[in-house]
Amino acid sequence: MSSTSESIRLEDWVRDIPDFPQRGILFKDITPLLQDAAAFRASMERLAAHYAGAGIQTVVGVESRGFIFGAPIAYLLNCGFVPVRKFGKLPHQTISVEYALEYGTNVVEIHKDAIRPGQRVLIVDDLLATGGTVSATMELVEKLGGHIAGIAFLVELAFLKGRNQLKGHDERKGDGEMRHPVRFGIAHQFSQSSQVVFSSKEVGRRSSFCIAGKPR
Repeated sequence: MSSTSESIRLEDWVRDIPDFPQRGILFKDITPLLQDAAAFRASMERLAAHYAGAGIQTVVGVESRGFIFGAPIAYLLNCGFVPVRKFGKLPHQTISVEYALEYGTNVVEIHKDAIRPGQRVLIVDDLLATGGTVSATMELVEKLGGHIAGIAFLVELAFLKGRNQLKGHDERKGDGEMRHPVRFGIAHQFSQSSQVVFSSKEVGRRSSFCIAGKPR
């Protein structure tokens, strides 16, 4: 990673949009980061660096902004890219998972031949909020026999406690063996007041959390 990338404060490139898409919501707009070549490169290099040497064999991106970040991370890790899409968007044979929204449900799908049994998978999305979408994506990967080796996000809204949806993937089995020592990568962690919080504490058993800013 270049010294220029290391010096960039990524939080400066995420802006708050109040009352979008509806009143009472503070929207985290990542388009300024995407528009700036140096900031975009820095965010991708920092997340990819966390998984260098982790044996990632394919990156799964979640529709739709997960495609923006998943593809360049796959390129940097020298592995393939697999899209997880909304219902009816993939042309070949698929498997699907339905998950709950605040009002109603949604369905995500993946091609049946997208992941080989035992393949080490990194799941990438832009934002971790309540964790519903990524939890459904994890279920898809496991249905195909994939091994979830990591989960990466550009932004985490920590006050929504989406990590709680993911903790089942770093628990011990009855025989004492680790089920999934999942490695997490987070570029920004926002508290409810929108203050950026940098930390690198361990959550759960053997789950390492990476902040793509400077940990302190």
